[in-house]
Amino acid sequence: MRRLLSVHAHPDDESSKGAGTMARYAAEGAQVTVVSCTGGESGDVLNEAFADTVHAARDMAGLRRVEMRRAQEALGIDHIWLGYVDSGLPDEGEPVRPLSFATIPVEVSGRPLVRIIRRLRPQVVVTYDERGGYPHPDHIRCHEITMWAIEHAASDASPELGEPWAVSKVYYDRMSSSDKVEAYLADYELHDPESDRIERIREMAEWMRDRTPRVTTRVDVSDHLDARDAALRAHASQVAPDTPYFFWPHDVVRRAWPTEDYELVRSTVGETLPETDLFAGIDEE
Repeated sequence: MRRLLSVHAHPDDESSKGAGTMARYAAEGAQVTVVSCTGGESGDVLNEAFADTVHAARDMAGLRRVEMRRAQEALGIDHIWLGYVDSGLPDEGEPVRPLSFATIPVEVSGRPLVRIIRRLRPQVVVTYDERGGYPHPDHIRCHEITMWAIEHAASDASPELGEPWAVSKVYYDRMSSSDKVEAYLADYELHDPESDRIERIREMAEWMRDRTPRVTTRVDVSDHLDARDAALRAHASQVAPDTPYFFWPHDVVRRAWPTEDYELVRSTVGETLPETDLFAGIDEE
């Protein structure tokens, strides 16, 4: 069986980064598991239209768990909480919340992830790059503990955490790029040149200019856009109906850029790049 582990900082990250990929592989029979390193309890309500503000004010941690469960069901995946406290996003010069995820030593916070890797035995792990995708302290620490845990899980160290397991392939999420926005702009100019969206897309393209991360692997998710959107909407306190995630109609996505994109950063099975499958080169078990 193919087994994919995707490690994220907060609940809702899994739905904005690679949700279509996870829905596709789950639908194809793979074991797909998301690890959320924190509970997202330091987050605010980001959706002005969110109705259950009483629940959010009383129990943000509990609300985020309810939302994560709904997203999990939408994608058809398994989910594990790593159990650390959301560090929040402090203002420049302000300290990170004491005893939160970003303050825990990697060799401590990475141990439960080692246990998870050794128990689930994923061939493929997906996470963020060393910048965290964006400089949130929990995203950066998510990258750090994931890479540490992958190395540690393959070694003979800490036998109490399970039998060693070597992950075959490690990918970084590369969902955002100027090339993608340019492709959407070209599609609008061709198919809907009178659209009132075009000027906004041109502004987006200018703002995104030269943001071209290395991409080795493009996974077609055109048949799983509804599941991706349902997972995003499940995080109702965080994802507003007018969020840019919903800006692109599905027909435009399918024509212009129907893939979710990744960078292969480690492989024990060789490389034949570019790829269209995260499991390329991995034998079925």
